[in-house]
Amino acid sequence: MMQKMVPLDKMSKKQRLAVHRAKRGSWNGVVPVTRVKESGKRYKRCRETAKQQRMNPLYE
Repeated sequence: MMQKMVPLDKMSKKQRLAVHRAKRGSWNGVVPVTRVKESGKRYKRCRETAKQQRMNPLYE
């Protein structure tokens, strides 16, 4: 016998979550975060330290 169609708003919370979970897809390892390229003008301490180390081999 076939199950009757029950509207989502009449389902229990657990049943609704199961329905939504079944419909939801997978991102397959993709991170859905917008990435922004860093500005070259911005001051970065690690870049300045590396620059000093290249110019002066005795810098520590």
